[in-house]
Amino acid sequence: MTPLELAKQIKSKFGDLISEPVEFREEITIQVSDAESMPAICAFAKGELGFDYLVDITSADNYGEEPRFTLVYHLYGYGHLCSLRLKTSVAEEKGEAPTVTTVWRTADWHEREIYDMMGIRFQGHPDLRRILMWEGYPYFPLRKDFPLAGKPSDMPEVAFSERAPLEGGPFVTIAGGKDSTIREPRVRDPESDGLETNARLECRQDIKDAPGHPYGPGPVESRKPT
Repeated sequence: MTPLELAKQIKSKFGDLISEPVEFREEITIQVSDAESMPAICAFAKGELGFDYLVDITSADNYGEEPRFTLVYHLYGYGHLCSLRLKTSVAEEKGEAPTVTTVWRTADWHEREIYDMMGIRFQGHPDLRRILMWEGYPYFPLRKDFPLAGKPSDMPEVAFSERAPLEGGPFVTIAGGKDSTIREPRVRDPESDGLETNARLECRQDIKDAPGHPYGPGPVESRKPT
């Protein structure tokens, strides 16, 4: 069986709830129109089609659009060595989806991380607690409206009391170049508008020859002696 054939079996079973499979870079994705159906679809994918491993559940914030959130379930089967993505949408007003911990136990931590970072709740989760931030923290750091430099906290002796973790940020991503080393984010100094330099960039001829200004906007600060 191929991933496409397996995806078509899910489409045949659940009909209009499932989009036609889409292939991109040899990976197959199907869209689930109703998030409430996800546990039943996942149970079929595992029990009938052999997707016995939940690799990950990821989330995306479609800030400025509705539905605001996208959940992506990454499945793999050790028997047939096929991968499959299931995608579904969650409206900001609703802000929740059913848990799939009844299908794969490993969904426990994946769903907790999404709840902690994105604020999406999972109905029926056995222990939906924050996994990185502290209980009572009022924000969700991976939402696009959360500033890169963090927000102040008014919880003394519990966590940071000032902006964190990038005091003086935010990060700036450098456009252009041939690889991610050139584009990796660096901190902009809000006073000088300069960018934190990267020693690896200063000795790479291909970076110097790349079109545009490889160090990005603003003046380049000289290297500080170490």
